[in-house]
Amino acid sequence: MGFAVQQIQPTPNPNAIKFILDRSISEQPASFLHAQAAKANRLAAELFAIPGVSGLLLLGDFVTVNKSPQASWKQITSQVRRVLSEAEEPS
Repeated sequence: MGFAVQQIQPTPNPNAIKFILDRSISEQPASFLHAQAAKANRLAAELFAIPGVSGLLLLGDFVTVNKSPQASWKQITSQVRRVLSEAEEPS
């Protein structure tokens, strides 16, 4: 069962936005500064597969996505929503 994005919030960093979810995604902070660091986390790896995603923070009921400066939020946000909505629960 995937996650529903309830809200998208800007952050002070123009290259980061916060996706507020319908329930908790991670009880402990899970920070990934690059795709290589996310290899062991299936959801993070899928989010890094989105062109332009450069970093992630998963904590509580939100995911903060960082993008490379040249990437477009318009293209990234719809793909992040899709990946989150299709996410499988960890076994």
